[in-house]
Amino acid sequence: MTTISRFMGLARDIIFAHVFGANAGTDAFFVAFKIPNFLRRLFAEGAFAQSFVPVFSEYKETRSRTALIDLLDHVAGSLGGVLLLITTLCVAAAPLVVMVFAPGFIDEADRFSLTTDMLRITFPYIFFISLVAFSGGILNSFNQFAVPAFTPVFLNICLIGAALWAAPLFDRPVIALAWGVALAGFTQLAFQIPFLLRLGLLPRPRLKRDHEGVKQISKLMLPAIIGSSVAQINLLLDTVIASFLMAGSVSWLYFSDRLVEFPLGVFGIALATVILPSLSKQHANKSSEDFNRTLDWALRLVMLIAAPAALGLLLLSQPILATLFQYGEFTLHDSYMSSLSLMAYALGLPAFIIIKVLAPAFYARQDTKTPMKIAVKAMIANMGLNILFVVPMVYYTYEAPHVGLALATTASAYLNAALLLFALRRQQIYQPLRGWWRLTLQLILANSLLAGFLLYWSPALEIWSNWSLQERLFQLLISIVIAATVYLISLLLSGLRPAQLKH
Repeated sequence: MTTISRFMGLARDIIFAHVFGANAGTDAFFVAFKIPNFLRRLFAEGAFAQSFVPVFSEYKETRSRTALIDLLDHVAGSLGGVLLLITTLCVAAAPLVVMVFAPGFIDEADRFSLTTDMLRITFPYIFFISLVAFSGGILNSFNQFAVPAFTPVFLNICLIGAALWAAPLFDRPVIALAWGVALAGFTQLAFQIPFLLRLGLLPRPRLKRDHEGVKQISKLMLPAIIGSSVAQINLLLDTVIASFLMAGSVSWLYFSDRLVEFPLGVFGIALATVILPSLSKQHANKSSEDFNRTLDWALRLVMLIAAPAALGLLLLSQPILATLFQYGEFTLHDSYMSSLSLMAYALGLPAFIIIKVLAPAFYARQDTKTPMKIAVKAMIANMGLNILFVVPMVYYTYEAPHVGLALATTASAYLNAALLLFALRRQQIYQPLRGWWRLTLQLILANSLLAGFLLYWSPALEIWSNWSLQERLFQLLISIVIAATVYLISLLLSGLRPAQLKH
């Protein structure tokens, strides 16, 4: 279901590139969308989900159904009240919010005004989508993963409809996308309600100042806001700096980030979503061996998928962008500039996914402080690296200073992942099981052969640009299929068997 959602997201971005291109108008929309989307990652998929699911699992395993329903009712009341307050304040103060998140727009009155207008439309999305994440956490805890994973499809449907059919109705066509975001939030929440009703767990919002479970979740949330969302904070900092760079920089970073988000979402976020309830249950039942085995299994899958995915994005960055986006308003120059930042982000893909897997190991144990401290260190490092990489590029008039932002995000992600792993080992929460050295050698061999094939096979960007859509799609598909085949055969010949990956 996550794969379906990500393919729809990819189709959405292809349509964005074709209809709107990469310009000041798309920069304005991506900022107006990124702000509530950033808060969604914090309140929804980030801090709230990571804090709510372990507490909910503990209630589910150790308390009565009446206590479980009581917890849901009071969490719904508290969360809904906070979200309503935040939404109201930020809509009213939209110009100030834009000043904070895109200060480079201040001197450009038209772009600043357009961003502010769209932010007022998109911001209520955070209210609905956080309640969607709340519903999804309930469903996931009952092993109903398909519905929450499929729900984002409705966001992509709404945005595709807005781009193709609603945009021509507006004086500024890009504003239609903002209304698409607003509609998507309501639609996604409405989709999940029948499934909660079927479980008999549709919350009835209630407020109680000192509810034990709500206090427990609130206590976990504050450090989790930073700990689980450092990658998004880093990307948002990139947007702030990119707003000072040449027009199109925000859009180039957006399109390259979206392509990295595809494997990250299909595999990394899906895997993290599945293992969190399992780890929480194993911790509640004091089953440390099962906890360690689940984490080790997840890390092995990460390395098997993330390494070839990163190499594929790195070596096929220009063909992928030319094939998917280089039509209509999205030019050859846009493809080239986006490919540079895509290569930088692709280098960090393994780290991005490892973070998604390691962080739940702490959250399942209701420890949000350790990943928070680590995230703060990584975020400070990212800020320093942004300056270190971007300033010299601007000073020496490098053609694509936005690449420095992507490189800084990648470097800080590896720091974050390494510190998380070190903390798990130091606290003796995770001890690698046998077979890692053999797996590492198998991965080096298989990925070397994959990289060798792609370097030999792939033509230059100019050649891809001269081909028709059908030729581009055929060549890209052939490249991916043969590369994947080379990788899989190499693993099989080196002795790796599917049975070894079962959990």
